[in-house]
Amino acid sequence: MLKKEATYEQSRAGFRWQVPERYNIGVDICDKWADREPDRIALIDVEEDLRSTPLSFGALKARSNQLANALCAYGIQGKGDKLALDGDDAIGDRIGVLLPQSIETALAHIAALKMGCVSIPLFTLFGEEALRHRLQDSGARLVVTNREGAIKLSALRQHLPQLELVLSIDGAQEGAECFFSFCQGQSEDFTPFDSHCDDPALLIYTSGTTGNPKGALHAHRVLLGHLPGVEMSHDFFPKEGDKIWTPADWAWIGGLLDVLMPSLHHGVPVVARRFAKFTGEAALDLIKAQAIQNAFLPPTALKMMRQVADASKWDIDMRSVASGGESLGTELIAWGKQVLGATINEFYGQTECNMIVSSCADVGLTRPSSMGKAVPGHEVAVIDETTGRRLEAGQEGGIAVLSPDPVMFLRYWNNAEATEEKFVQGPEGRWLLTGDRGLCDSDGYLRFIGRDDDVIGSAGYRIGPGEVEDCLLRHPAVQFAGVVGKPDALRGAVVAAYIKLADGYEAGDELAREIALFVKSRLAAHEYPRVVRFIEDMPMTTTGKIIRGQLRDMARFEAENASD
Repeated sequence: MLKKEATYEQSRAGFRWQVPERYNIGVDICDKWADREPDRIALIDVEEDLRSTPLSFGALKARSNQLANALCAYGIQGKGDKLALDGDDAIGDRIGVLLPQSIETALAHIAALKMGCVSIPLFTLFGEEALRHRLQDSGARLVVTNREGAIKLSALRQHLPQLELVLSIDGAQEGAECFFSFCQGQSEDFTPFDSHCDDPALLIYTSGTTGNPKGALHAHRVLLGHLPGVEMSHDFFPKEGDKIWTPADWAWIGGLLDVLMPSLHHGVPVVARRFAKFTGEAALDLIKAQAIQNAFLPPTALKMMRQVADASKWDIDMRSVASGGESLGTELIAWGKQVLGATINEFYGQTECNMIVSSCADVGLTRPSSMGKAVPGHEVAVIDETTGRRLEAGQEGGIAVLSPDPVMFLRYWNNAEATEEKFVQGPEGRWLLTGDRGLCDSDGYLRFIGRDDDVIGSAGYRIGPGEVEDCLLRHPAVQFAGVVGKPDALRGAVVAAYIKLADGYEAGDELAREIALFVKSRLAAHEYPRVVRFIEDMPMTTTGKIIRGQLRDMARFEAENASD
């Protein structure tokens, strides 16, 4: 754990990584506490009407063991089963988890990890094309989902020959077996795989600037690598009485590894809540009803909560609030202090290397327009991305992280070239390039300036324009498509599509809506273009590459001079 000292510098100087050679996330976040304090509360599942169902660590262990035994009996294999055949390069079967926040979501991840398999968090709002790519690319043999997910997967099975089994927590249906019947009668005892800390554990897909999303493969040690960042951003988490929640879906690294797994590691209860529609009022109601002390609230969620009139009447007094994804600004931070009772700590990271920079109000580590300082244990710097040399204070460059680092990903799945391009060698060693631009002041505070690539940051999501453009081009009316982020007061940015129409089609509001829905139904609700503009000439290089910089200028001009 990160120890609280009088100053950040003292905490950093005294920190040392303690990563055991043999380590399994599933054992750490479940069995460890079940064996010590079986009645300790692990999860609290909250319904729409705010009724709640607690689950103890003892029950979490028993139920995840039943699932693990059922999967083993079926023939799903972890790394231990494949060592004799594949040697040290063995990788366990991949298991997709296509569920919202729920007890079963945690069970599926924990069972997979204890088996020595690789779990794949999948967002419930993914459309068929987004799911198809991730499941094809990963070669997943199994998906745990609900009724809605099973229907989507049923339409894809012909394209997924490696997907053998779908389990639905809503009961048996076409193409899916009942999750609970599948586990029924299985032993509550299971011997977890004795994994090495560097064994693959999680495969999390992240958007890039070109092509389909890449799978970032993480080792079991990734959870330990997250801990100091989580502890720092939550003012030295945990403390007596802590209880945590986030509206961020557990399918994303921010929900899974910033909240769910670190909290279970520390034995802190995690609130699971599925909103039919997120509203500021519903979030405040939940925080009050559950007496939530800690929360990771993405900027968009905070902005929606801030729009609630007389939010102070909820009389909330939280211990810690963390946020990341974009700069919050002094007014929003002041609102958080007044309404939530806590100074919001901003943090920074990405799927490949997360929770590496943070603020910490508890030791006075806050500065307006800054995302904080490097979390103890991580060496973060602004460098020249070509030479790998550290830049002087105040100079703009690429934000980078020195490897090796426990939180750093192993590699991109099936993409050695992209993995190599992610790093640069410098005089101090090998740096992981985040792809973001920033600067570091003379006091060590890091400031985010912008993305070096074209990834769109919208409502806490990272959206790759390439995947959206590829989908747009499948519509018969689209000849060329360029996708950029348009500045937006609520979401930070929204996806804006600039389209040159094919012959025979006429621009109009109805066609724009049709094209937007075409993408929404095939990718995900957060990826579809909320702005569709038809243009006569697409700005392109002589080699036919779309000049997104010009499109961004157009989007910025529209945002500054007109309202949609």
